[in-house]
Amino acid sequence: MSDHKHNSIDYVEFSGKNSDSITQIKNFYSDAFGWKFNEWGASYIDTDSSGIACGFDATSIRAPLAVIYSDNLENSYAIIKDLGGIITREILSFPGGRRFHFRDPAGNELAVWSDK
Repeated sequence: MSDHKHNSIDYVEFSGKNSDSITQIKNFYSDAFGWKFNEWGASYIDTDSSGIACGFDATSIRAPLAVIYSDNLENSYAIIKDLGGIITREILSFPGGRRFHFRDPAGNELAVWSDK
């Protein structure tokens, strides 16, 4: 059974592009707060020891990205489109699940993910 709650923010993704390396980010947060990280290649790390799970993407420059969990990704995608949300990144797969990005009516970018 999943520990994720449907339609709840359970992940925040931060940019790592302005740092010298993903290792620099990992060392900073490990030393400052004692966080333990998983490494997903040379450009992505994540942790669940930060309260709300979070990740750092060294290939991205953007504002922090709130990520909402969904039990049914395709249904969430359809609802967001029907309500006028703008899909900014189509459904993609990553280790552990799939997700898409959208902009809300105020222009905020968020993502929806599922492990199903």
